[in-house]
Amino acid sequence: MTSLNSAIRFHGHLGPWLVLGLLMGKYGLRKINAKKYFGLSLCVSGLHKKPKSCLIDGLQLSTGCTLGKGNIRILKSKGIFVNFKNSETNKKITLRLKDKILKQLKNTTGHSASERLAKILHKKTPLDIFTLSNKR
Repeated sequence: MTSLNSAIRFHGHLGPWLVLGLLMGKYGLRKINAKKYFGLSLCVSGLHKKPKSCLIDGLQLSTGCTLGKGNIRILKSKGIFVNFKNSETNKKITLRLKDKILKQLKNTTGHSASERLAKILHKKTPLDIFTLSNKR
């Protein structure tokens, strides 16, 4: 598991979208029972602009999916969600941020407030942050 400090060094700073990506990737891997790096693929929607796109760095670090390997795709969309697929079993899920989390993100301005929110989010459980839908 990638530590928060390692993620900050990779990404360059602490922010809520980075933390959400780390947590989402870890939770998604567990829910589809996939192996990190090559055992899954991701399709990320609605995260094509900063700061939202910082979630992608967290996903890459926590899942091992990378743009270079081609097992992560980024699509433009109005909705924010990530489709996870186990490459071996074809099990699929979709994770979305809960509305209350999106509202917190929207109402957070400035670097210090963003760092505070990131630390708060890092302590939350996945059920506090994400909604999950199973795909067949």
